[in-house]
Amino acid sequence: MNVVISQPMLFPWIGLIEQVRLSDTFVFYDDVQFSKGSFTNRVQIKTSQGMCWMTVPIEKTSSAMAIKDIKICYKQNWQNKHFKLIEQSLAGAMYLKDALNLLESVYSKNHKYLGELAKESITAVVNYFDLLKNKKIINVGDIKIPGAGSDRVLAVVKSLGGNAYISGHGGLKYLKHLMFDESQISVKYMEYKLTKYRQLHGEFTPYVSILDLIANCGKTGKNVICSDAKYYKEL
Repeated sequence: MNVVISQPMLFPWIGLIEQVRLSDTFVFYDDVQFSKGSFTNRVQIKTSQGMCWMTVPIEKTSSAMAIKDIKICYKQNWQNKHFKLIEQSLAGAMYLKDALNLLESVYSKNHKYLGELAKESITAVVNYFDLLKNKKIINVGDIKIPGAGSDRVLAVVKSLGGNAYISGHGGLKYLKHLMFDESQISVKYMEYKLTKYRQLHGEFTPYVSILDLIANCGKTGKNVICSDAKYYKEL
């Protein structure tokens, strides 16, 4: 059984959705420290003037606050700003309405906490592409396993009965691979294909919000979500 553990991210790039596709159980890692400048509350959008950030403003935080405890700031109408950004930057895309409807379905719930908003955005995308079949999405808090770093990740995977852990490339910096091997759990890293699709505004880039894929390809964009993962010793 493949387990993926990831911090929630706002309408993330296609690579994270590919990790969801490969998982049997996807775990939102939302009780870890929020990092300013991360992709939890922002994502890049491709426009005719170049790349720009779509950012959800947050209330003032302490340096040690967990993602799940970060409150969204509603002092300004950032939702409307995001709608206009997507509407203008993706004007002419065949399935723009799908992207705007998805954005509205998530934002209309007026989440109090950033973590919930980010998780909702991923879940909405996964449902749109019908990727939930035979898999489940849970919060790490539901498992109630203490610790940090590689040791906690291993404990979470073991508690779920996983025999493979699929990670983004960031795991190369801290995962204790031999401990996973000793527990008969394979550590695999994503091999991103960066598959091209029709895209507006010049040269193709995969490093933009999944909303770009939805607006340009609609549900057929599911065919682009096709990357695989490779055992770490084979890298």
